[in-house]
Amino acid sequence: MINIPMISSIAFRAIKANKMRSILTSLGIIIGVAAVIIMLAVGHGAQISIKNDMQSMGSNLIIIRSGVATSSGARGGHGSQPTMKKGDGDAIQEKISAISLAAPILEETAQVVYGNANWSTGITGTDNRNFQIKEWDIGYGRSFSESDIKNAAKVAILGQTVVNELFGDVDPLNHTIRIKGQPFKVIGVMDERGQNSMGMDQDDVVFIPITTAQKKVMGIQFPDQVKMVILQAVDAQSTYTAQEEIRQLLRQRHNLGRYKEDDFVIRNMTQMMEMMESSTQVMTILLGSIASISLLVGGIGIMNIMLVSVTERTREIGIRMAIGAKSWDIRWQFLTEALVLSLIGGIVGIVLGFIGVEMVEHFSSLTPIISPLYVLLPFSFAGFVGLFFGFYPAYKASLLNPINALRYE
Repeated sequence: MINIPMISSIAFRAIKANKMRSILTSLGIIIGVAAVIIMLAVGHGAQISIKNDMQSMGSNLIIIRSGVATSSGARGGHGSQPTMKKGDGDAIQEKISAISLAAPILEETAQVVYGNANWSTGITGTDNRNFQIKEWDIGYGRSFSESDIKNAAKVAILGQTVVNELFGDVDPLNHTIRIKGQPFKVIGVMDERGQNSMGMDQDDVVFIPITTAQKKVMGIQFPDQVKMVILQAVDAQSTYTAQEEIRQLLRQRHNLGRYKEDDFVIRNMTQMMEMMESSTQVMTILLGSIASISLLVGGIGIMNIMLVSVTERTREIGIRMAIGAKSWDIRWQFLTEALVLSLIGGIVGIVLGFIGVEMVEHFSSLTPIISPLYVLLPFSFAGFVGLFFGFYPAYKASLLNPINALRYE
């Protein structure tokens, strides 16, 4: 019967007898485990960040933008041809059952002034459906009323960044700001959302009624024109089934003939999110796989050192065999040494991995997320590497002839 405590004790004594060599032997395992943990944590954090960004835009979202303008053979970018109207979104919400909400959007950057303070920010003309789709609540104050929309009232709802820049500690409600020289009464302040994964400040925005933006602020070319319409489907699957219905309805409303190109662009954000998550997942696996190569290199290092150790301790092996040690006793001794080296390296690697994750989070805009699986996986693999690469030296040691081993100098 194998005496595990005795074999473990011998293994630890052998490792302690050559501390520096043991540390250098474990270095590949340490680096490999730490690298795998950091890479997997960064990849997981990127996936969560993408999902949160998409959810902040709205769940089950479809975005329709104006199409491409062509002038004298030169094609402009998406949105260069003002083809979308607020009525298009209303018609989609009314006629397509898979769509629950449709919100019009007009956007522009402008200088906003309050007293002696001024701030350049994004001005978004929209209605309350935009807040519902984005699941973004009013922090205090109120949202737009039907009267505000109908009468193109000069009222504004501010993001928290704009409040901080213009008002400081002053309550902005019922105060008047100026947008393009026109007075707007502040009626509400949005909940704070902070930056997205791209570093864009989501709170640096002023919302005004869509009709006010169309008629009094942004100088649109055609009646009811909007830059885009955002749609919320009843569920994620409906974003796929609704796309063709939306396309046919818009082609009909825009009087596009059979052979004419669409003058609008439909973007399914659910599909984009799934593609981005899939790409990030593949990248995470790839990075983890590359990092795990260090574990294999560390395993080769363990095998080399164990082979050297077998040669150095040939006489010791002969003595043990002469006093009754079996082949399996010798084999388990060297296997245990290899396993202990790997597991010690794995533990140190885990500690360095956590430190590395903290440093990545501190010195970059990334937010790594550590899962227990991301710790258990490289640690277990390190143990497997130790056993795998330690087997041959252990097997070689167990085959030594006791008489020849005792004669070895």
